[in-house]
Amino acid sequence: MNRTHESERPRRATLMPPAPGERHLARGARPVGRQLWRDLLFLHQPVPVSVLRPLVPPGLGIDTYEGQAWVTLIPFAILGSRPAGMFRALSMDFLEVNLRTYVRTPQGEQGIYFFSLEASSWLAVAGARTAYALPYFPAVIKRRKEADGTIIRYRSRRRLQRRRAGLDVVWRIGAPAPMAAPGSLDHFLIERYVLYAARGRRLFRAAVRHRPYPLYQVAVEVMRESLLAQAGLPAMASPPPLIHGSPGVDVDIFWRQRIDG
Repeated sequence: MNRTHESERPRRATLMPPAPGERHLARGARPVGRQLWRDLLFLHQPVPVSVLRPLVPPGLGIDTYEGQAWVTLIPFAILGSRPAGMFRALSMDFLEVNLRTYVRTPQGEQGIYFFSLEASSWLAVAGARTAYALPYFPAVIKRRKEADGTIIRYRSRRRLQRRRAGLDVVWRIGAPAPMAAPGSLDHFLIERYVLYAARGRRLFRAAVRHRPYPLYQVAVEVMRESLLAQAGLPAMASPPPLIHGSPGVDVDIFWRQRIDG
């Protein structure tokens, strides 16, 4: 992976102001990890609830917007990943692609459920699988930003598979766009602060905290993927029906909780 430019590592305030994710945190909860999520591309596609239902644990409902369910494919960079309290100099950077859908608990809490997460770091794969029961896979991932920073080329191939699921995407960054408005489809798809994961019959919940995503206009110039088929989903249309781009957010990560009996 290319060396990280200092411009991609904005200084982090000592104390974060109240963020939308706060309401999902237990009183007194402290983060166990910190990451900088950068250069995110959200590729969204509507999918029938009937297709998603067999792929999501029975303890979770499929969350819909005006009756429509969605899946989202997100390539991005993770910088400065480290346990809370560790010096940034000891952190690690890696690339990730995740595939998710939108879920709701019987109590009405909204969140996301991951079908797969590709990561260029073996350590990140092992740690997230062990600690959070997340379906991470090791992958060979390359990202290149053009000299002016407005074009990003991203390529991912899953390791240890005969037919390696992957993603090839090139996108062009445009002008700043308004933040997602509460109640809108954009907000439904982007502003999620709780994840759910299953290990056997056990269901886990974890939360993150960050400011609302700043957004910019984005145009996808090339998009080929085989990750959705690997998860048992219809292939992503090219170009995808709905796209968002973000320069990124600074993230606090909290420990998982078991939520089933």
